[in-house]
Amino acid sequence: MWVREIWRYPVKSMAGERLAEADLQTTGIVGDRVVHVQTADGRVVTARTRPRLLGHRAALGPDGEPRVDGKPWQSTEIRDAVRAAAGPGATLVWYDGVERFDVLPLLIATDGAITAFGYDHRRLRPNLVLAGVTGLDERGWEGRTLRLRDGVQVGVQDLRQRCIMTTFDPDTLAQDVGVLRKIQREFEGSLALNCFVKSGGRIREGDAVELC
Repeated sequence: MWVREIWRYPVKSMAGERLAEADLQTTGIVGDRVVHVQTADGRVVTARTRPRLLGHRAALGPDGEPRVDGKPWQSTEIRDAVRAAAGPGATLVWYDGVERFDVLPLLIATDGAITAFGYDHRRLRPNLVLAGVTGLDERGWEGRTLRLRDGVQVGVQDLRQRCIMTTFDPDTLAQDVGVLRKIQREFEGSLALNCFVKSGGRIREGDAVELC
């Protein structure tokens, strides 16, 4: 097996960026989901209820600060765009605590399961896509460890239960509820793997991966 893709999502619920390499720490990929959308009364808002957020793309700039659609995340223009997508009073807030993740800091998808899924794998919002996996073999990896280069080790906890976010096309935002119905019907509602980092380091596309 090998690492085919690495993804980071600097702003939670927005489209992310594909990376050739990344630093992996116990808190996940550095810079992943360090900003979220918050309502005026302090509630965290995601694309589950505000899917228009998926239409904005976030990436880290050279200074390590997130940029949304190529603009500084704290700019007036992005503030207005976020409120248009998430409602009056919504704003972007920096928070890099471990609680920023819905489940665990790392989500891994495999090419075998993606083929069985039959839709654009970006709907699954993985951090890593592993290639060289046969069919639905990932479903038997719970409790196992993935070893990458230079001592990097990732633990596999369990399968990820999927939500309404999978029903939105990552480019057009058109909704197809049949996507989630298929996941529920053919994959018992779960697809891709909730993972945690046992030991971090630098990872790169093309790195070999061993299942232990």
